[in-house]
Amino acid sequence: MLTNLFKAFPKLKNIVEKYQNFWYEEYLPAKHTLLNEGDVSNTLYFIVKGCIRLSNNYNGKEITIQFFFENEFVSSFESYFKNTPSAFSIETIEECRLLVIKKENWRTILDENPAFKELFVEFTSDRFINYIHHFLSYIQEKPEERYLNLIKNKSHILQRVPLQYIASYLGITTVSLSRIRARKTMK
Repeated sequence: MLTNLFKAFPKLKNIVEKYQNFWYEEYLPAKHTLLNEGDVSNTLYFIVKGCIRLSNNYNGKEITIQFFFENEFVSSFESYFKNTPSAFSIETIEECRLLVIKKENWRTILDENPAFKELFVEFTSDRFINYIHHFLSYIQEKPEERYLNLIKNKSHILQRVPLQYIASYLGITTVSLSRIRARKTMK
């Protein structure tokens, strides 16, 4: 069950094995909501197989913030760490196989293993840096540039994520995305 976690984070093998009874496995269908906006996040997920998205609802319009794939941890981290209502919803895009750990068990691992805590801080820092870059792209780039950067830097998203979520992630409508894609294939 935990071999994918070992492969993704080989330094964690001893720690994960020591606390293997803290983890459990879930198989979920596509379009399954893991967390609703406004709920408090008490669970951390590790994706063994599948794709998940983090989104926010702004005045009835769903905005995709980030996508997660195999060997990544997912949670609404602000809610998870601060015990506050989540500003985000978390939903499976594909069928998913997940390793799941509850907050109280995760805290035990972090408290008893300072080196692991440092690795996790590094992971969460990378995630927030990704958010910052995505936010800056909204400010600095035109939609077509955001799409071209997505092709260049994260083309795997285009192969696995429905177009309406990609458009939302890029901050454009599906019609605008279709036009941009049509112009790029005509060249």
